[in-house]
Amino acid sequence: MGIYIYRTLLQIVPVLFIITLIVFILVHVTGDPVAMMLPDTASAEDREILTQALGLDRPLYVQYYIFLSNLLQGDFGNSFRYGEAALPIVLERLPASFELAAASMLVACCIAIPFGIWSAVKRNSVFDLFISGVSVLGKAMPSFWVGIMLILIVAVQMGWTPVSGRGGFSYLILPAITLGTGIAAEMTRLVRSSMLEIIGQDYIRTARSKGLREMIVINKHALRNALIPVVTITGLQLTNLVGGSLVVETVFSWPGMGQLIVQAINSHDMAIVQASVFVIALMVILINLATDIAYRALDPRIKYNR
Repeated sequence: MGIYIYRTLLQIVPVLFIITLIVFILVHVTGDPVAMMLPDTASAEDREILTQALGLDRPLYVQYYIFLSNLLQGDFGNSFRYGEAALPIVLERLPASFELAAASMLVACCIAIPFGIWSAVKRNSVFDLFISGVSVLGKAMPSFWVGIMLILIVAVQMGWTPVSGRGGFSYLILPAITLGTGIAAEMTRLVRSSMLEIIGQDYIRTARSKGLREMIVINKHALRNALIPVVTITGLQLTNLVGGSLVVETVFSWPGMGQLIVQAINSHDMAIVQASVFVIALMVILINLATDIAYRALDPRIKYNR
């Protein structure tokens, strides 16, 4: 495990290098940032002055070399839109995205794990069919519609929570439920199918033949092995939530990274885009590493290639 973690950490450097190269090229070929920053009435001389000031008159490889040199010092350049260093702006939005992602995953796990287990134990019963139907319905409902309905019913009509924004715990409830229910719909079916596979194994029948109570058989012997696929989907969903929950962030005016990235793309703010993608890529690598470690904790039989 130690060697595996060490090799994975060493792979971060080339992976991030490739990512920065791809993002740098894509950002530069999608449009002219000078045209985005200056009004239509700007003269050709004004455009030339700004182009030289930004260093955009140099060859791409020179710009990329300068970008990498600055990157090693933690400098992604200044944001065209905010007029400040890009990385602090991105890191300022990161806690809000983590907060929403963690709360959403907590909601999803609290719904999916118990209902998925119960649905597997009560296979082909009325409850199982009901849970399966609700899971399909939950997966089909768009997150923006769920969010709007929650705002209208819970926040506006009942007045239980704030409508939008970020503040205390009450501001987090509706966005977390909106994102969490969609993930729970998919995760519930995964927990159910995983549990059905596990409870049909020989060692589960052996545990039952020893006279152990059903709750002990399920919780102690079956659940731990059934959670391995759940850990996979949790890691994947967590990385998507941090940078990809744009719709929910827009509906609830949540100041996260998803909203920041789209605004930066629309305004062609290259520094913000590059810093955001770099931070998200680093988080994806670390979360995947944490997922692999969780595999080993759940099942010591899992081995990693050295």
